[in-house]
Amino acid sequence: MTKRAPSNRTLTLTAADRERLKPRLIKSPPLPADDIAIIHGDFSDWVQELQGIDLLFLDPPYNLTKSFNKLKFYQQRVDDYTEWLNTVVVQLLPCLKPTATVYICGDWLTSHSIFEVASQYFIVRNRITWEREKGRGSKRNWKNASEDIWFCTVSNDYTFNVEAVKLRRRVNAPYTDSNGKPKDWIPTDEGNFRDTHPSNLWTDITVPFWSMPENTDHPTQKSEKLLAKLILASTNPGDKILDPFLGSGTTAVTAKKLNRRCIGIELDEDYCLLAQKRLEITDDTIQGYQDGVFWERNSL
Repeated sequence: MTKRAPSNRTLTLTAADRERLKPRLIKSPPLPADDIAIIHGDFSDWVQELQGIDLLFLDPPYNLTKSFNKLKFYQQRVDDYTEWLNTVVVQLLPCLKPTATVYICGDWLTSHSIFEVASQYFIVRNRITWEREKGRGSKRNWKNASEDIWFCTVSNDYTFNVEAVKLRRRVNAPYTDSNGKPKDWIPTDEGNFRDTHPSNLWTDITVPFWSMPENTDHPTQKSEKLLAKLILASTNPGDKILDPFLGSGTTAVTAKKLNRRCIGIELDEDYCLLAQKRLEITDDTIQGYQDGVFWERNSL
């Protein structure tokens, strides 16, 4: 094992963690009534148990060759990946409420597949593009510095809490009204800020890295801040979230912090155990989210 720097806060598993946490993993039906449930297995084996879902967060392997601990996903022809994604969505359709929201994650290469599949079964409402500032560059291509999240709903009756996902931006040229009072901005000792409506271009997301306590060794971990935006916008307290490709547990941890229920399913046992450990030690803070608003990156 590589020796880590003293300031590295990446969460790892010890032998004692594995022994303590393994009994908590759910491996076979029935599904317990817990608010947060971590299932070790294939979501296909659980679809009969997964009813009444308010929010489906679908973050499958992108169409890239990548190792996920002991498992490996191989890049396919675009048509083959589209067919694979279609089988995933078709299996999950019966789990969704008529009022449910679906978010599907991908990159530039999977965009074709996501739209082709999602437009068959859902109302595609938008595509969020978020800046992924982490990663190496390329000498023969443009650096991949963004990913997408497709916003879909089952029907025209859906939840969207726009006031819960305002972004606090710094104001460099503030306007005042005729009385000299701030117009649509807030003066503070740290500067002037405006709470703006959320857009489909996110430049305020920090990819988890070694100095962040939420960081794990999962190669494609999403941040709690990213999940918090989706959860706050598209669910209400007590709603049920499903993540059938849970990874290291960000969706479950963020759902717990925001008082939502969540079912997370993951094939790799170590990632399930990491999710359980994160749930065990979590508090109610989300980096970049404070006072009911999201802040620009590095502004808090």
